[in-house]
Amino acid sequence: MERGLARNSVLAYRRDLLRYSVWCQAHGIASLDDVTLAALQDFAADLSGGGENGRPLATSSLARTIVAIRGFHSFCLAEGMCASDPTHSWQPPSPPRRLPKALSYEQVAAILAAASIGEDPVALRDVALLEVLYGTGARIDEACGLDRDDLDLVERTVLLRGKGSRERLVPLGSAAIEALEAYLVRGRSAFVRTSTPAVFLNSRGARLSRQSAWAVVSTAAERAGLSQRVSPHTLRHSFATHLVERGADVRVVQELLGHASVTTTQIYTRVTVDTLREVYAASHPRARQSGASG
Repeated sequence: MERGLARNSVLAYRRDLLRYSVWCQAHGIASLDDVTLAALQDFAADLSGGGENGRPLATSSLARTIVAIRGFHSFCLAEGMCASDPTHSWQPPSPPRRLPKALSYEQVAAILAAASIGEDPVALRDVALLEVLYGTGARIDEACGLDRDDLDLVERTVLLRGKGSRERLVPLGSAAIEALEAYLVRGRSAFVRTSTPAVFLNSRGARLSRQSAWAVVSTAAERAGLSQRVSPHTLRHSFATHLVERGADVRVVQELLGHASVTTTQIYTRVTVDTLREVYAASHPRARQSGASG
């Protein structure tokens, strides 16, 4: 509550702390003051080595778990529940920096075309959702959480509420405007059962869940004939990558994505460098020549 974390983050931290509690009990650690750095390192080794149900924890999940436990011990120390904090020198592992798996513009266009299978309410809703995801770079929770008042189709903007309850105003392109107007005018009323401010609704008239939104994206990708796994976050990555490839300033992309730090956004510049390298290798007459003296 104090940090304003998203519900999914809170649930993940709860799972991490419950896992930690069970491990401590199993290893005879009865109080906070019994926890040592060596015990913490053993706990991390168990998780990364497959000690829990035989499945090793991914580096990113292990890092999140360590962050949760550090926050817990820091809180307990501040509240006078223990005499010291054994986690202050315990650092989470650095996850490998993977390049975002962005789609080409042609692949995105194929997904949008595959969703446009008619004028029925479901098709209108799905196209509007996909246009918002790709056209604004919204996270799936941000798109599903949209209310009617968050849309300003006259000023062509949408208010997105991101992590830590941070809000940002993002422009809407003409394709997203057109899809939203079609859905709001001709499609949304078919889903309405009771008064609700939610933009995207399911067949029961409730707010569309992130699981259902995920299914909309994956189904459209399958219809488009894409063999790779496509998620809502793939569209977010593609949004950012296409902007940077076309010359958008990284700090502008940072604001559009709602990243707290530009460091997070700078990974997209690596995508652009890779693109330049591919173009260079394919185009320069001496790019592939080997054995040349330096």
